[in-house]
Amino acid sequence: MLSGFDPSASSMTAVSSPPVRLLQLDALRGFALLGILLVNIGAFASAYFGLGVGDPQFAGPLDRAVRWVVALLFETKFYLLFSFLFGYSFTLQMDSAERAGQAFVPRMQRRLLGLLLLGLAHAVLLYLGDILSTYALLGLVLLALRGCADEQLLRWARRLIGLTALAWALLGLLLLMTSSGGFAPELQAQALAAQQAYVMSPASVVAQHLRELPSTLGVVWLVQAPCALAMFLLGRLAGGRRWFEGEGWREGLRQWAPRGRPALGLALGLLGSVCYASVAAMALGDGWTLLALALDLLTAPFLTLSYVMGLMALFQRPAGVRWLAWLAPAGRMALSNYLLQSLVCALIFTAYGLGLMGQVAPLGGVLIALVLFAAQLWLSRRWLERFAYGPVEWLLRALTLASWPRMRKQAG
Repeated sequence: MLSGFDPSASSMTAVSSPPVRLLQLDALRGFALLGILLVNIGAFASAYFGLGVGDPQFAGPLDRAVRWVVALLFETKFYLLFSFLFGYSFTLQMDSAERAGQAFVPRMQRRLLGLLLLGLAHAVLLYLGDILSTYALLGLVLLALRGCADEQLLRWARRLIGLTALAWALLGLLLLMTSSGGFAPELQAQALAAQQAYVMSPASVVAQHLRELPSTLGVVWLVQAPCALAMFLLGRLAGGRRWFEGEGWREGLRQWAPRGRPALGLALGLLGSVCYASVAAMALGDGWTLLALALDLLTAPFLTLSYVMGLMALFQRPAGVRWLAWLAPAGRMALSNYLLQSLVCALIFTAYGLGLMGQVAPLGGVLIALVLFAAQLWLSRRWLERFAYGPVEWLLRALTLASWPRMRKQAG
C-alpha cells in the first residue's frame, strides 16, 4: 500500500513567506463535510446503523440500494479525508507559530484541549460517533512525531493501516471457525431499545449516549483511530512538502498509488469498497462482515486519495472554479458546520425535536442531508462575507492563541 513513494525526492521546506489561504484545502474540507453528513445521518435516522443487522422497517430493494451506495462511496473514506487534511493543517499551524515568533507546542496543546472538550460535549449531547475527541488525542501523537523524517512517517502509516486490517481479518476468520449463529438477535434487541431511548426524552438521549459510550469508544479506537493516525502522518508529510501550494500534489499522489498508477489505486479502492458494501447489504454474518471490513480498511486510503486527486484536477479547470467557490467557505468553517450538522440531525431524529428516528427511509435521509448541505454552503458564504472565522473556529482560535482574535472582517 502507498507504494512507489521516494522519501528522498524532496525535503521539508522552511517557512519564508506570509500565509496564503489555500482555497483547495478549504474546498476539500467542504467536500469531506458532505461525505461525513451522508454517513452520519444514517446513524441518526436508525439505531440499527453500524450494527451489522438490517433495519426491519426499511428492508426493501430501494432501501438496500441506497445503503449500498452510501457504504460504497462514503463510509470509511471521508473521515480519512478529514484526517489527511488535519495532518496537512498541522504543518500550517507550525508555520503560523513560527511567523508569530511563539512556541508551537503550547499553542497546539491548547488547541487539542479545546478540540477534546468540544468532542466530549458533542458525543454526550448530540452524536455518539464524534471524531473530534479522537482527533484531539491522536493529535498528541502527531505532536510527538512532528520531527520524524518523511520515510519514517510513511513507514508508520503503512504499518498502521496494514496491521489494523490484518487484526480484523484474523478476528473475522476466528468468528467463521468458531461461531455458529452470530449475534443478530442480541443486536436487534439492542437497536430496538436504543431507538426507544432516543425518542423518549432529552434526558434519555443523554443517558443512552452514556450507556453506549464505552462500546463506541472501543470500536472507534480499534477501527478508526489507527487509520486516522496513518492519514495524519501522510497529511503531515504532504504539508511538509507544501503539496497544495503548487503542483506537488500531482507527483506525490501518483507516487503513493500502487506501482505509481493512480488508476490502479482507484480500482483497488473501489474493489475493497464493493466487497464491504455488498457483504454489509447481504448481512452474511459477523465473520464475513469483519473480513470485508478488513479489506476495506486496507484499500480505503487509495479511494480517499483518488478523491483528492480527482477534485484537485477538477479545481484546475474553468468549470471547477465554481465548485471551488462554493465548497471553500463551508470547508473554511468546517468545525462549525460539522457540529451544526449534528445539531440539526438531533433536532430532526431524536427527542430533542421531532423524534423521527426509525421513521425516515434511507433515501429520505440522503435527501435531508443534501438539502442541509446545500443550506450550509449558502450560509457559509454569507457568514464569511462579514466574519473572519466560523463561530466555533473563532473560539478554538482564541484558546489556541490565548487571546481574543478579531471576529468581524476589517473594512476593505
